Parts: sequence; structure tokens; C-alpha cells
Amino acid sequence: MLLSLSVQNYALIEQLNITFSNQFATITGETGAGKSILLGALGLIMGNRADLSSLKDKEKKCVVEASFEISKYNLNSLFEANELDYEDITIIRREILPSGKSRAFINDTPVNLSELQLVAENLIDIHSQHQTRELEQQNYQISILDAISSNSDNLREYSILLSDFKLKTKELEQAIIDKSTLFAAQEYNTYLLNELLQAGLQTNEQEELETELLSLNNSELISDTLGKLVSSANEEQFGFIKAIKDSKNAFQKIAGFSELYADVFERLNSSLLELEDLVDTSFNLAEKNVYNPERIEFISNRLQSVYDLQKKHQVTSIEDLLEIQNQLSEKVVLVDNLEERIAELNSFLANITIELNSISNRISQNRGKAIPVFISKISSILQELGMPDSQFKMELITSNSFLSNGKDELELLFSANKGSNLGSFKKVASGGEMSRIMLAIKAILADFSKLPTILFDEIDTGVSGEIALKMGEIMKKMSKNRQVFAITHLPQIASKGDAQYKVSKETIGENTISKIVKLNTEDRIIEIAEMLSGKQISESAISHAKTLLN
Repeated sequence: MLLSLSVQNYALIEQLNITFSNQFATITGETGAGKSILLGALGLIMGNRADLSSLKDKEKKCVVEASFEISKYNLNSLFEANELDYEDITIIRREILPSGKSRAFINDTPVNLSELQLVAENLIDIHSQHQTRELEQQNYQISILDAISSNSDNLREYSILLSDFKLKTKELEQAIIDKSTLFAAQEYNTYLLNELLQAGLQTNEQEELETELLSLNNSELISDTLGKLVSSANEEQFGFIKAIKDSKNAFQKIAGFSELYADVFERLNSSLLELEDLVDTSFNLAEKNVYNPERIEFISNRLQSVYDLQKKHQVTSIEDLLEIQNQLSEKVVLVDNLEERIAELNSFLANITIELNSISNRISQNRGKAIPVFISKISSILQELGMPDSQFKMELITSNSFLSNGKDELELLFSANKGSNLGSFKKVASGGEMSRIMLAIKAILADFSKLPTILFDEIDTGVSGEIALKMGEIMKKMSKNRQVFAITHLPQIASKGDAQYKVSKETIGENTISKIVKLNTEDRIIEIAEMLSGKQISESAISHAKTLLN
């Protein structure tokens, strides 16, 4: 139940703190006094979106906070599933900052709006006037049967299966499209792949072949250069090897005289060894450097094949070609994989279709059993509300498709008067009749729901007199098992409340503020008398008000 509501800096409210009891409470006040502001504040608690226009003082933040007693409603698992701290007295707070940013908290834990809405919808049901039109919507009509038939577990299981069904169906459709697209290019991709495979490309091959070809094409210059080095080193009289050897021998004789000479001797010896190795290497290279026209032709042809492939695929290296080769391999293999995946998905969908049909049948059977229960209960309540000749006809029609809540489509027809043709609510029910029907439905659902709190916003539209009294009595009866609020303009309903709150507004200087107060017995008499006769309260209105309250 809603224990308290605190509002700061919201619309016409500067500061509001009010507590509630677990009773039938009525809320009254003149048109424009601020009842819609109260609903707006509760709407923020329910997770409705907010904007800067909600701030009374644009320089300060708006804070709306509500506390709920929830120990009897088995919501521990809901809080646990959303990683929220559970408290028997749960506090929900919304803040709107001057920057326009909105924040929400449940027991001081920050939450997003979807999480807030999920929790709040288990705490309070706000029935606004426009929601009466929901009666015309098929999903709402079916939800009534589901509540009566306790279909929640079946619907939860169905929803999970349907989600998988839709996901796999989309995956199958995409796999079929992918297969069709890939299959059209399969022959060409296979050709390109085979061409690259036959080329037998190797990493770094291009650089090695280009280097080898450059050497082969310049073998004569290379041989001349290497030969000159070898002959210069080994010339009998003036070769530089012989000259360095002679110098080395000479320095060997004076190396013992000083470390400086010894150092020169060691360097000469090292240089001699390095030069001798250099000459040997050049000699070996010269021997290997053989002009080979057949090898030149082979390498040229090989490189040309590589260049042609690079041009064809618009790349500049063998590594790029090998990457393309891998991609083509994946595409070619993917078609085969897609065929396997399509077969798997078809098998999965066939099995889940059987499961969905089975659970849909259970849901439908439960709804079928709920129809006579609903018609009996609502007919009984509407008889109390002055509609003794009302008739309902409900027929379930099996759809060929899986809908969001099963496979049932519902035809609901209604007639308010004996002898009148049955038709849709929109065509045959007046505003007052719609109000009474909606209250009757809410009264029925209250017997099958564990919802702690319900708030009716002028559900009495279009009724008056004795019918209004009956509506008030029904709401009072509903409050035996839950907290009920009714925003009303009718004294007959206002008088049925165990408590009554008045919303009013007043102008102080240049400032208009809205407030809500709980009325004592004397104030209730005055308020109801004023609702009966206007500002000029007569003695008969006072007497009538006392009668209504008693």
C-alpha cells in the first residue's frame, strides 16, 4: 500500500507531505485545483517521463518520493532479479534537475526508467479516464480472461518460447538470403579460389624472386666486380693481402717495445683476418654467380603471374593475395555451412512450433473456462449498477499466427438493453455505461490480483444519483483487500470513503500554489455539502451531506 507521498517544487506544489492509511480514500476538489498535478507526481513514481516544465522554480530541483508497504506481496524475487535491495517499506524517489536530467532511485539504489516501471507496476494501478477506452482493445479484453484463469505462468513460458521462435525465424530468413546471395557468386568465387591455390603463393616469395632476378640480370657486372676484388688482393707483388702481411711481420718485431705498437700489431692482424675472409667470400660468390637464362625466364614468368593476380585483385603484395585466398575459402565453405545451419534452424523451429501450439492450447482452454465466470460476475455487478439487462458475448477464435499472448483472437460483443443488438463497446455503450463496465471489471480483477493499490481517476464519468452510490459501495468493498483511491466530483462517491482528501489552490501575492489536506468530519460535511449545492451551502445540503456520510 501507498504509505506516504512527498512532493517538492512540482508544477503548482511547493512542498507537500501527506500520509495514507489502508482504507478507501476519496480525493475531491474543484476543477483545476490540482488533482491532475497529484496524478502527475504519482506518474513520475510510476516511471513516466519528465521535463523541465514540471519544475515550479526552474532554479531548483523537483523531488517526488513515495513509500510503499510491500511485505504481503511476495516481491522479493522481483527485487532480486533486478539486483535491488528489498525492503518491506520500499521508497521510490524521482528527481528532476534544473539541467533537465532526471534520476530515479529505489531504496536509494539508482535505477533506469524501465526498471522503475517494472517495480512500480506491481505496486499501484492508476486508472485514468482515457484508459476506459482500453475496453475496446482486444489485448485488454483477453488480459481480463487471463487474470481470471491464472494464466500468468503459461503466458510467461509462452513469451520465452515465442521470443526464441521469433529470433530463430529471423536467423533462418537471413541464412536463406545469405545462401541465395552467396550461391549466386559461388561459381565465380570457386574459380578465383582455385586460381590462387594453383598459383601456390608463398609469404615473402615476391621479394626473394625480385632480388634473385636483379642479380641474374646483372651477373656479368657482379662477376667483374668480385673478380677485381679477388685479383687485387692476391696479386703476387702488389696485392693488398701481401702488403698487409708484410706490415704485420714488421710490426711484430717492435710490438714488444710499447703497448702502442702492440695495439697497432693486433689491429693489423685483425684486419688481415677480416680481409682474407672477405676475399674468400667474394671468391665463393663469384663462383656461384653463373648467368642462367632458363632461371631468368622462369622467375620472370613467375613474377608476371604474381603481378597479374595483384592487378586483378587490386592489391600490391602476396600477403594481400593470401588474405583474399582465405576470404574466398571461407565464402566457399560458408555456403555448405549455411545449408547445415538452415537444416538445424528448420528442425529447431519445427520442435518449438509444437511446444508453442501445446502451450497456446492450454492458454486457450483456460480462457474458455474463464468466459462464463467473467460473464456471470460482471452481469451480477452491473445489475447492482443499474444495468440489469446488459448482455455479453465472448468467443475465442484461433489465429493461424502466434500472437504476443497466444493464438486467440477475441470477439467481445455487448448490449446494454434488452432487445438491443449486440455490438462493440465503441458502437453501443455510452460514456456512463463504459464507466460502470470498467469499474465492474476492476472489481472482478481485484479478486484475482495481488496489486496493493488502485487509484480511480473520475471513473464515475457519466453517472450520478443512486448509480454513483452503488459505484462508491463497490469501491469500498474492493478496499477490504487492498488500498483504493478515487478522484471524484460526485458527493455520493466522496462520502463512501473511509478518509477524504481535498485538493485546492490559492494565490499568495504573485504566486499560485496547490495543496492537499485530509479532511476531518466537520470539513467533510462542508465539502460534500458544497459538492451538492455549490458555494452557497444550504441547510438541506448540510443535512444531505450528513446523511450521505452516515
